[in-house]
Amino acid sequence: MVPGSRRTEVSGPLGDRLKVRVSAPPEDGRANRAVCETLASALGLHDRDVTIIAGHASPEKTARAVGIDHASAAAKLGLSQPS
Repeated sequence: MVPGSRRTEVSGPLGDRLKVRVSAPPEDGRANRAVCETLASALGLHDRDVTIIAGHASPEKTARAVGIDHASAAAKLGLSQPS
């Protein structure tokens, strides 16, 4: 996650992670909420369906998306499937 960016967007893969830029500052959980909203939008889900489950205070986060399988999420985010 890159807080305080000029634009809010899913930038694409960065190693084995996904780079998400958000314009929200990393204060009071605003950047985390923006990450969830951005991922939910990219996946075609409701905001409440995406949550941060690890890394709340770190730039490297783990998110959980409910209502979509891994293959569909990877396809919507432009990620390659592990072999």
